[in-house]
Amino acid sequence: MAARVSDWYFTNGNTPAEIKKQVDDIRAKAAANGHSVKVGVNAFAIARQTEEEAKSVLAEIIAKANPDAVHGFAHEVKNAGKASPEGEGNWAKSSFEDLVQYNDGFRSNLIGTPQQIAERVIALKDAGADLILLGFLHFQEEVEYFGRHIIPLVRELEAERSLAVAAE
Repeated sequence: MAARVSDWYFTNGNTPAEIKKQVDDIRAKAAANGHSVKVGVNAFAIARQTEEEAKSVLAEIIAKANPDAVHGFAHEVKNAGKASPEGEGNWAKSSFEDLVQYNDGFRSNLIGTPQQIAERVIALKDAGADLILLGFLHFQEEVEYFGRHIIPLVRELEAERSLAVAAE
């Protein structure tokens, strides 16, 4: 349906390779319908000074999750996915850990140092993401940190890439 009528297609978090498959599929279907679609990807960001600190926060979030709530959500979304055209839906391959962040935001792997996250943002953009819909543990503090420490790195990486392309 998104390929025929939507301006935006929002998808669960995933690796850049898996996002690219979805982007290529939806954009090919849209083109066949004389339409274009932008793609938004869900992600959960955990930026810390070291990768170990970020992974520790992730482990704590997962450890504190309500297992009954996560299993209940998993049951419902996997059931709903069976009604999709491909018979599995977006959550078919989601683990318990993935479903703690309800739209697979951890799978986008924006977890680590500011540099690692900036590089992963570029990889998601390269895969075709036009927008990354971010979640944070402590919204106000972490949005500010993301804006001060990660967005400038993303812009630097994009500028470096533009210069390299222009030099070719």
